[in-house]
Amino acid sequence: METTETKTTSLAVLATGGKQYLVREGDVLEVELLGGDYKENDKIEFDSVLLTDDGKTTKVGKPYTGTKVVATYLGEKKGKKLTIIRFKAKSNRDRRFGHRQKYSLIRIDKV
Repeated sequence: METTETKTTSLAVLATGGKQYLVREGDVLEVELLGGDYKENDKIEFDSVLLTDDGKTTKVGKPYTGTKVVATYLGEKKGKKLTIIRFKAKSNRDRRFGHRQKYSLIRIDKV
């Protein structure tokens, strides 16, 4: 009889930019633009970790767990262009403008 081992990787829930992300080691994420002067391959430490799980124990923070997630900054990326149109009927009024969100690319190195 053959046994199969499932490799459990540790995971964490990270809060940045007003959003929460479920991350594992090796994940590449697009997060809201990070404040600060970062260059490519800079190391970033996130201390706003809401939950960690290593396969055996789960640690839930109140609000944070006290652990850190280490990531590598990969650069900036622009999101999809959104076109916003405001229109009022029968008044010859319309306005069109666009928005393009900037994101930071990060790779999770250590949870």
